[in-house]
Amino acid sequence: MTDLYNKYLDMINRQLTAYCPGTGGVLAESMAYSLHAGGKRIRPVLTLAFCQACGGDLQKALPFACALEMIHTYSLIYDDLPCMDNDDLRRGKPTCHVVYGEALALMAGAGLNAEAFSISSDPSLDMPDRLKREALTVLAGASGKDGIVGGQVLDLENNGKTKLSETQVATIHHKKTGAMLKAAALLGCIAADAPEEKRTMACCFAEKIGLAFQIRDDILDVVGDTGVLGKTTGKDKVEKKITFVDLLGIDKAQRLVEEYTAEAKQALACFSHPEFLVYMADMLCSRQK
Repeated sequence: MTDLYNKYLDMINRQLTAYCPGTGGVLAESMAYSLHAGGKRIRPVLTLAFCQACGGDLQKALPFACALEMIHTYSLIYDDLPCMDNDDLRRGKPTCHVVYGEALALMAGAGLNAEAFSISSDPSLDMPDRLKREALTVLAGASGKDGIVGGQVLDLENNGKTKLSETQVATIHHKKTGAMLKAAALLGCIAADAPEEKRTMACCFAEKIGLAFQIRDDILDVVGDTGVLGKTTGKDKVEKKITFVDLLGIDKAQRLVEEYTAEAKQALACFSHPEFLVYMADMLCSRQK
């Protein structure tokens, strides 16, 4: 399974370099700096994996996978800004605003977001217009008020709160993390023109691993190592954010990660060859970075 993961990574990284080589001025350079800083590429890998699980052509899914990674990267640039999470380390490197300044970091994020939609609406994409429209709708939904933007606002409002329920924390996670993972799975299904049953179960899988992923992130913020994670740990406590670790403790939070992971794997029953997706779910459940 590691070989297949690396195959997907290679496809994604090569295409991202083609889309955003980092030449042509400081804006292009700053966009490429964050986009090519590394990372697990979980979202685009999921897009390719679901396309393949639905019997589709990976080359048709690849533009959507790259577009999603651009949107994810822009959201990280913004998350790290002093007016947001105020972080100076991302993927083991100084954050975009530390290297290029806040103003250019804002423009780099805006540029990546726009480029994502340009790629996804390219007339040369070899698929029916109805599928392109569906993909654009999914990208826009995951990117806006019901997705990462709305999630980030809720996350900011969490700062300094003395009390939040488990449902309220889960809502933040659904929007800030889950929406993009759900989009990743759904885009792979759209590229393969998969039937509604598979799209529904792909979304179910993504919602469950989205919660598992973010709860695991909360745990790693407490017990993880900055050198391994590639980002500053202990930020939630400093910013007085209420997380699942605060609500449940580390052991119960990890058990919840395992429960959501098991539910995610159960959602894969309608796929003929879900082995790689099962592997991904287990990998994210026990990840150290």
